Amino acid sequence: MVVTDTLLDFFLETRKKTEEICQPLQIEDYVVQPIVDVSPPKWHLGHTTWFFEEFILKKHLSDYQEFDQNFAFVFNSYYESMGKRVVRTDRGNLSRPTVDEVYQYRNYINKAMEQLLASGIDSELASLLEIGIHHEKQHQELLLTDIKYILGHNPLLPVYSNSFKENKSLDASHQWIEIEASNYEIGHNNTNFCYDNELGRHIVYVDDFCISNRLVTNIEYLQFIEAGGYQNHNYWHAEAWDWIQTNKISAPMYWHQISKQWQQYSLNGLHPIDPDAALTHISYFEAFAYAQYKGFRLPTEFEWEIAQHQFKWGHRWEWTESAYLPYPGYTKADGALGEYNGKFMVNQKVLRGGSVATPIKHTRPTYRNFFQPELRWQFTGIRLAK
Repeated sequence: MVVTDTLLDFFLETRKKTEEICQPLQIEDYVVQPIVDVSPPKWHLGHTTWFFEEFILKKHLSDYQEFDQNFAFVFNSYYESMGKRVVRTDRGNLSRPTVDEVYQYRNYINKAMEQLLASGIDSELASLLEIGIHHEKQHQELLLTDIKYILGHNPLLPVYSNSFKENKSLDASHQWIEIEASNYEIGHNNTNFCYDNELGRHIVYVDDFCISNRLVTNIEYLQFIEAGGYQNHNYWHAEAWDWIQTNKISAPMYWHQISKQWQQYSLNGLHPIDPDAALTHISYFEAFAYAQYKGFRLPTEFEWEIAQHQFKWGHRWEWTESAYLPYPGYTKADGALGEYNGKFMVNQKVLRGGSVATPIKHTRPTYRNFFQPELRWQFTGIRLAK
């Protein structure tokens, strides 16, 4: 049996952090869903709880009594193997269950998990629990970005928290880091936690390249805007050009030009942009176009992983030029857990690193995030390569 004190502490610490993220919210904030990509905070609270109930407690705690038989339908996300669910676009229509009932649900599941862990668990179940904990950490990041979208698209631009600092000035002058051509090993290589999309350590050959020691800053991107970057089709993929024309995109998300001054909405309100802070809320389309404007390119995910120990990362999720594909020998897990990563390996770009919204103990150099190229509600930025 696995010693569970440390795992229990990790579980409870993670559960508490999720609720701390929601603490500044008003009750009306919990149900809002402005777009399909943004889930209401109440849904995140319920979904992360459902994961432990559905994948662990129902199967491993004897005589477990389901909290509410309707919650599996309400809080399932995309797991076809787990049955029917509320359509994703309708999550914001769920005035019931109430916020209070969802918090009762969380408390109920926490106590049941403590009961299960008190008797000890085997290594297989411990691994499943660890996935559940990191799944909730993923949702903590999504929760913050979704809260920012909800409040940042409210015409009053309300403050979430005065203490959340997301736009620190970068403290490094720009330099190119040179990497020699060689064969390099890529992928997770120790016994610590990782997702299955990081496994299949393999060798890749890369040619000589250089990568920037820091992210692109606001002032650098402002120069692209002022040079007519959003009006010059030569910098953009055809699909991207259609996207900016159709959606009238002319600046990063949350940038507002007020009385000829650029201001940026952050979780601590609307402020003039810090010219030396890392650019954020950029789509892959915009990242590619900016690189074209500068005469450079985005790094591949392999180049990023090879070079990452030579620069600071974690301020922003960083777009790469790599499509999200399986590593050699990748196999999906059996059952519903096989849906966690594998079925999304199409039409997505890989992001590396982490962001100011990423929880502690969650990211690592081999972590592979992924999003569609037009999305930018996450804390995404640009690192150039050549």
